[in-house]
Amino acid sequence: MIVVNEKILGSNDYHHWTSSKEKMSILEMMGQYSQKYEYQTMSEIDFELEMRVQIMKAAVALDRSDAEFTTLRTSICNPRYWMRHPSGAFIIRDDVPPHAGLTDIFISGKKYAFECATAMVIIFYKAILETLGKNVFDELFAGLFLYDWQHDQDLDLQLHSGRDYLPGDCVYFKNPAVNPKTPYWRGENGIMMGKNLFFGHGMGMRTSQFIIKFLNSKRLPYSQEPAYLTTDITRMNFQYLRQFAQSGPRYPSSLPSQPSNLVRAEIGSRTYIT
Repeated sequence: MIVVNEKILGSNDYHHWTSSKEKMSILEMMGQYSQKYEYQTMSEIDFELEMRVQIMKAAVALDRSDAEFTTLRTSICNPRYWMRHPSGAFIIRDDVPPHAGLTDIFISGKKYAFECATAMVIIFYKAILETLGKNVFDELFAGLFLYDWQHDQDLDLQLHSGRDYLPGDCVYFKNPAVNPKTPYWRGENGIMMGKNLFFGHGMGMRTSQFIIKFLNSKRLPYSQEPAYLTTDITRMNFQYLRQFAQSGPRYPSSLPSQPSNLVRAEIGSRTYIT
């Protein structure tokens, strides 16, 4: 359910606000869920839709970059842009603008290898860069580093529990009986690309059935405990990021503020997911 200024947005209203097929698809899915998505103005929802579209585009770009999947212990980065910490983290060099280092991952993917959590954070950063521009990005993420789910506080990833999966969300497939010989397949993070289509670093664009079947192949021998799609959803705080947008609202409004019923969870200034 989509609520804008205390009014429910019906399916007949969608075409008045966007001609984008990607945005229309997201609106339709939001409208079908019982979860209430509340906004003050249409400019707020349009910003979120644009960010979600950019997340999906970043996932496609990363898939095409030839960056490889590996563990933190064996991660690789381009030394021209990044310093590799012994932990496996990538730290932007002092003489490199953050946007340039991030962009290089998508241009020179063969020089990079990292695990799936880092890939999700890279995708979120890329979406912000494309939406807000390099100047804002460099200001927000000075001293950029990439390491698992750890991230700059201005990325502000938030945890949502539910089954209202939306394109641009990061979901998690859990493999509770993972074989200890391949602990890195204890689960798979995936960007939702559409109905039953997900991008997972190391897997590519796959259905939920494919991902679950693959994880099941990495279980303990004779285990009957299957992998499954969890209710853990990671989303960017779109309204927080919207304040940094340099362009003005597309839909001017003087509507009063309304409270939000979105479920959110934060742990300190950084987010950790296991």
